[in-house]
Amino acid sequence: MTSTTPPPVPDTYRRVTPCIVVRGAAEALRFYADVFGATERMRFPGPDGTVAHAEIVIGDSVIIVEDESPVMGTQAPPAGGLPGTPSFLFIYVEDVDAVVARAVERGARLRREPQDQFYGDRDGFVVDPYGHGWTIATHVEDVPPEELARRMTELQDQGM
Repeated sequence: MTSTTPPPVPDTYRRVTPCIVVRGAAEALRFYADVFGATERMRFPGPDGTVAHAEIVIGDSVIIVEDESPVMGTQAPPAGGLPGTPSFLFIYVEDVDAVVARAVERGARLRREPQDQFYGDRDGFVVDPYGHGWTIATHVEDVPPEELARRMTELQDQGM
């Protein structure tokens, strides 16, 4: 009898997989489907109607969504988000303006309107109704490294 060791990263995951903890995971899963086109690939119920573990797919990425759990040591951020954020999710979409507008219509708080950036993206920033920040972007220009460095220097010279 031979034993095979599975790969350290399962085939259906990336090496780093974001996991977001929320209050109201079932509603959050609907929000992510409505706003980002997420599809749910699995859900395990928790006690009292909570979601112990769910996985959604957006494009080629998997995101784990769970209700907060004192047993697991997880706690959701406040619904309005934190004054600043130590981490956020960054998502590329076809039409940043439409997706940001849809997120706001469905209860996200707009922190920064979509705008063209020096690095070739048009992006905006929202905090979803569950307290997580999302930079939503559309790539609009391929910027060569030399031009990127020039633009960055120009911004720094302007005090930004």
